[in-house]
Amino acid sequence: MKFNTKTIHAGQKPEETSGAVMPPIFQTSTYAQKAPNDHKGYDYARVGNPTRTALEKMIAGLEGADEAACFSSGVAAMDALMKMLRPGDHVITTNDLYGGSYRLFTKVFEPYGIDFTFVDMTDIDRVKSAITDKTKLMWIETPTNPLLRVVDIKALSNLAKENNILTVVDNTFASPYLQRPLELGADAALHSATKYLAGHSDVIHGAVASSNKEIMENLRFQTKTSGAVPGPMDCYLTLRGIKTLSVRVQRSVENAKQIAEYLESHAEVGSVNYPGLKSHPQHELASKQMDDFGAMLSFTLKDDSIEAAVNFMSNTKIFTLAESLGGVESLISHPASMTHGSIPKDVREKAGLQDSLIRISVGIEDEEDLIADLDQAF
Repeated sequence: MKFNTKTIHAGQKPEETSGAVMPPIFQTSTYAQKAPNDHKGYDYARVGNPTRTALEKMIAGLEGADEAACFSSGVAAMDALMKMLRPGDHVITTNDLYGGSYRLFTKVFEPYGIDFTFVDMTDIDRVKSAITDKTKLMWIETPTNPLLRVVDIKALSNLAKENNILTVVDNTFASPYLQRPLELGADAALHSATKYLAGHSDVIHGAVASSNKEIMENLRFQTKTSGAVPGPMDCYLTLRGIKTLSVRVQRSVENAKQIAEYLESHAEVGSVNYPGLKSHPQHELASKQMDDFGAMLSFTLKDDSIEAAVNFMSNTKIFTLAESLGGVESLISHPASMTHGSIPKDVREKAGLQDSLIRISVGIEDEEDLIADLDQAF
């Protein structure tokens, strides 16, 4: 199947007892058994739920994976993956990482003896030099949040395989509509499904898709043992959201391209970070690696101050000042004080995240209204 068809049919079939086209919401905590361990595939809802199974099959299909595991949030999915590691293990990741990922790595797993090296992963030589005999995982984010740098998944996956290192790609910003990391050699793709997959800012959800049996066995174990599982209603809403993934993201991408061009030519803008612009340093890589350039962008003001950024964002009318991304509505945020507030100022600035940096998640509204809103805010 082509991708648009997969968003409707991947891993899906009418429900067996009724023929329901959409999977029912199985709102149950347990399941009847004929005899001990003699059941219909489900024994306790923490371990599995038919609504969750339908969603996992859908996400696996979109990412071209054998399996997927769903969690109560993106960071819960991340937490489950990190629990594959043991004290003394080493992880290489990007130096402009999502703030929640940075917090989880440095505040939760570093105290347990997991070592992290944060480097500019657009520079393959820097990644090579960071590899040690303890390196077990490369955590790749591309495009990165919030600087929209594009990392070469195929090159890093090949490097990792040469050194017996696993690769996980946080594919939240792109969504499988635009980028499928497993096709480029990665071992797993992670999503905050709260964002583009669910797409309507009404559910918190996470997922990992992989064909690596070791990874999937670990995730199933963590699902059962740690219990950070999504409820059936959350799974239903995410599955329903995926049905319109293609049309939503495509519309948002078209809007983002126009907004990026508008911002790049504006007299009060310092710089614009968007892979679709020819001025972007990884524009050619993005053209090869992604099916399109995404609906996320960020920009700085010539007045590079937090005050100027806050003043600008407080004046938008259609763009909503809020955390998160990937919904049908356009959102605007200030990474330095919001999504990346947990990253120390010196670390943030060293990675290139300036005080005035503003991040935009472009929605599906009329592009002329969105540009007019930015114009009046300036």
